[in-house]
Parts: sequence; structure tokens; C-alpha cells
Amino acid sequence: MYLFGYKISLLTALIPSLVVVIGVPNCIYFINKYHTNYLHNKGNNAINQKKTALINMVSKMGVVTLFCNITAAIGFAVFALTKSAILKEFGVVSGISIMIIFFISFILLPAVLSYLPAPTAGQTKYLTNKWITSFLLKIENWVLHHKKIVYLTSAVVLAAAIIGIFKLKTVAYIVDDLPKTDKVYTDLKFFESNFKGVMPLEIVVDSKKQNGLRKPGVFEKIDSLSQYIAAQKSMNRPVSLAEGFKFLYQGFSGGDSTAYFFPNEAIISKGLSEIRQQLKKDSSVKSSNVAKMFMPFIDSTMQYTRISVSMADVGTKELPAILNGIEKRSNELFDSTTHKVQLTGTSITFLEGSQFIINGLKESIFWAFLLIALCMLYLFKSFKILICSLLPNVIPLIITAGVMGWAGVPLKPSTVLVFSVALGIAIDITIRFLVNYKQELPAYNNNVTETVKATIKNTGLSIVYTSLVLTAGFVIFCFSGFGGTKSLGWLTSVTLLIATLTNLILLPVLLIALNRTAKSTT
Repeated sequence: MYLFGYKISLLTALIPSLVVVIGVPNCIYFINKYHTNYLHNKGNNAINQKKTALINMVSKMGVVTLFCNITAAIGFAVFALTKSAILKEFGVVSGISIMIIFFISFILLPAVLSYLPAPTAGQTKYLTNKWITSFLLKIENWVLHHKKIVYLTSAVVLAAAIIGIFKLKTVAYIVDDLPKTDKVYTDLKFFESNFKGVMPLEIVVDSKKQNGLRKPGVFEKIDSLSQYIAAQKSMNRPVSLAEGFKFLYQGFSGGDSTAYFFPNEAIISKGLSEIRQQLKKDSSVKSSNVAKMFMPFIDSTMQYTRISVSMADVGTKELPAILNGIEKRSNELFDSTTHKVQLTGTSITFLEGSQFIINGLKESIFWAFLLIALCMLYLFKSFKILICSLLPNVIPLIITAGVMGWAGVPLKPSTVLVFSVALGIAIDITIRFLVNYKQELPAYNNNVTETVKATIKNTGLSIVYTSLVLTAGFVIFCFSGFGGTKSLGWLTSVTLLIATLTNLILLPVLLIALNRTAKSTT
């Protein structure tokens, strides 16, 4: 981050935690393979036994870990393809960091293990953990003897998830990720309850030429637009020169409240002349009270004026309808050939920014799928294996989207981030399972069923431990006070747990079915 000149932001602040969460599984798989090989090489002396185990660990896990880190890095690095600066920084730093993790674990871990004493019986006891062993035996039973139940359960869960997706809303609020007890949040809600909010919306009226605002009827139209805006339930009464002229006329009338209405053109012309004189004077010259009040709303050329509105934080779902109504009314009032009306301000910026980020993240998910698929195709050289590998990772994403719909969690910049992150991490489980499957296949004379059983037994242990570590790492984010980080924590944890089950149960079932299909065609 320092070398690239990046500062700590809401997203880049997550990278250290992500680096730890993603780096620890590398160590788990390496050490698990080392301990397994060490126990299998009994009979040699301790030094040769340890050396052989280390060589097997590096030779069998090196390429696997490389591709796992590449796919994880892709899941994060695709954010660099978006046009959002904050996402680009997150994508670049996290992608590079994940690849650095590989080289550190691949070089440092074997070197440290070579200097340490041979593992003791107590250190390898976890390999025969009765709870995990029992769990893996149940999975093996489901895979071999209950395939129809696996397919049916997957279909039912998917159907429920798809129904949930239709309930999923795409809406974001400016402050909805802040804790509900935060002073900023409570203050804004107070102003919304009592004063219709404080979120700024600015409307700029361009007359397209100098002194264009001095034409008769311009400010009557601005006043009409202001009245339309004031009638909206979520918007305050606008402040503009039109309101200023009403106030000025009331002042000329002795402060009579019944005189608060739009004055004649003579008063407007007089007011504009005084403003123009003050705008042309040196800034050190004392301005009149009228000029001070009006000057922030008009430029010195009398071409531009603005309408300033405060409104509630209505969210990205309601805001477009409100803005479309204002644009429609302004088009009715102003001729587009002589005037241009433009909406701007924080509310507009937030709306455009949210849509921009969500669209960018959707594109990043597409690129993540494409690049990861190419990596899987290069690694396994089979389209059928590619389909088998992607299905167990697509399903968890669909289920997570369904959970969001059922739980009422909206799709917004802080939640859509989950899908690319979870995909990049979850595919790691698939790669490790399939690579181990390919490595074991010759040892079982290409018997798919026996190889699947051995893979569940050998790789399943590492997968379960890794999933527990990853889930524990992301669950920590749930204790954050920031809504976006909290969502990233529990949604990613849900996705990873589901991905673990689909890769340990559905993937083996698909491999066996694929083999039977291949035999029937031959």
C-alpha cells in the first residue's frame, strides 16, 4: 500500500485480516500433508522419514497451492478491473498480497519444518479425530449410497434460494452501514423526523447565455419548480433566488406575512442589478445585506442560478423516482433550447456511486468466473471436470443470494462484495479435492468410486479444518460496528460452509455420475 501510494480506506483496512485468513489454510494443507506422509513412511529412520515426508509435501502440494492462491487472488484482483478507485486499490493490494502469501508459505514453511524435530504422536493425533472421522464416514455413505437424496436436497435448497432471490432488493442508504446507536445516524434520523432530512440536493438552472436570467418569467418558473419540490413528502422547502425575492418583497411591505408572494419584474430587476454590482466589486468592499443573501445562488454573468434542497435519506430505490419527477416538472417549465436544468449534490453522487459500484462488482464476478474457469480448464484439461468443479461453487453463491433475500439483506456495495471474495476462496476447496483425486486415481487403477472414497478420507480432513479456520476468521468481522464489514463476515462464512458441503458431497457424486455416463457412452 505504501509503495503504490494508497491510503487506508474502508476496504483496504480489511486486507490484513484477509491475508491472515487466506494464509493460514496454506499452512494447514502443507502441515497436514507432511504429517500424513510422515506416518505413511514408517520403517525408515527418523531423519529419512522426515526428509521423504517434506519432499512429498512440497512436490504434491506446491502446484495445488499455487493454483489455489491464483484463483483466490483472481477473486480479489478482479476488483481492479472496475472503474471505482477504492475497489481498484482493494483489488490490486489484495491480489498481490495473496500471491506473496504463496511464496512465503511455499518457501518459509518447509524450511522451518526441516529444522524442527520430527512430529510426535501427540502432534499427529488430530489426523484420527473421531468426530471429524465420523463426519467424513457419513459423507462417504451419502455419496455412495444416497445419491438421489443428495440431488433432491440440492434441488429443494436451490428452489428455496431462487425464491429468496426474487425477494432480494437492491437498495442502499447513505448511512445504513453505520451502527444504529452512532451519533451521526441518530442525528440524521432526528432531522428526518422533524425537518425532512438534511441530505443536500442541488439544482442548477443554466440560461445558456450571459444575463439570461434577467429575462422576464425565469424566476416565476423557478418558483413553480420550488413549489413542486416543497410538496414532496421527503423534501424540505427549497432555497433559491425566487424565495429570496419573496422575502425581499415582504420586507418592502413592512414584514407583512400576507405579502410573502412573488413580486413584479421591477423589484426582481432591481435586486439583480444590485447583486451584479456587488459581484463585480472587489471582495474587500462591504456588500449590502440583500447582495449577501442572494450572491451564493447566482454567478457574476447572470447565466447560472441554483436551487438548494435538503431531503431525507430515502435510499437508492425511491430516489430515482423523486429525481425523475423533478426532471419531468423542470422539462415542462423550461424550454430545453434556452435553458438547461441539471441535478447534482451529495444525494445524486451517492445514487450514481452506488449504482456504479454495484455494476462494477457484477462485472468483476463475471471476470472472476471466466478467469477461474480458464485456470481450472488448464489444470484439469477437461470440460466435464470443469463443469463438475464450477457447480459446487455456483450453488453456494445462489444460496447466499437466497439467504439475503429471505433475511431481508439488500444488495448494495457492501454486500455484493461477498460474491467475488467467497468465490475466490471457495474454489480453493474444489481445486484441492480434484487434484488429490487425480493424484490418487492411478493408485486405485482408475477406479473412480474407490478413488473418491480415498479422496474424501485424505483431503476431507484438511478441507474441514480449513473451512473451520476460514469461517472463524470471517466470523470475527461480525463483531465490527460497521455494517459493510459485518455483512462481509457472516455472508462469507455462510457461503464457505455451504461450499464445503457441496464440495465434499455434491462434487464426489458428480464425479461418480460422470464416470458412469462415460462408461455407458463407450
